[in-house]
Amino acid sequence: MLIDVLPIGPIQTNCYVVTCPETRQALVIDPGWPDLLILRVLEGRQATAGMIVNTHTHWDHIGGNTLLKEKTGAPFGIHREAAAMLRAKGGAQLWDIPVEDSPEPDCWLEQGDVLSIGTLHFEVLFTPGHAPGHVSLVEHEQGVVFDGDVLFNRGIGRTDLPGGDHATLVQSIREKLLSLPDATLVYSGHGPVTTIGEERRENPWL
Repeated sequence: MLIDVLPIGPIQTNCYVVTCPETRQALVIDPGWPDLLILRVLEGRQATAGMIVNTHTHWDHIGGNTLLKEKTGAPFGIHREAAAMLRAKGGAQLWDIPVEDSPEPDCWLEQGDVLSIGTLHFEVLFTPGHAPGHVSLVEHEQGVVFDGDVLFNRGIGRTDLPGGDHATLVQSIREKLLSLPDATLVYSGHGPVTTIGEERRENPWL
């Protein structure tokens, strides 16, 4: 598994290009801004985008959907409960952020779905609380989870935005993420990588 971490957009949201080294298919997670860097990374990896996923549909995770969809033609997926926020541009108007309309999803992601990208297989976990329809993607064989804005390095997602709920977020973390092995690497929407074990032991919010 080849993982490129691309902090992009006004608040440097982590976009991930995850490439299968055998097939050169790639999963693009949270293209939050129309940054050509995403396309350059795909080209540099000699990879084809096999799918685009938004873990959730806040503006800083969806801003590059249109560009990436137009340039790659890759199918685009979100959870059904994230659709209303997607169509509302992820709340960008609250901060007067210019965000393009996103294309409609090609598929809905549900708890337990498995997304196959070459030899990589990502299980969809439904992890709401930070935003409606939030999902995380775990590759069990590689020991990696991409969890958007649920669990951070020594932090958790904010719940003061529309659709957020603290109790639901903590439940998602405890039931879905902390059930993973301690060595699981956590790649989140903001900040550096951590592990499930480190957060179990040292995260002050848990």
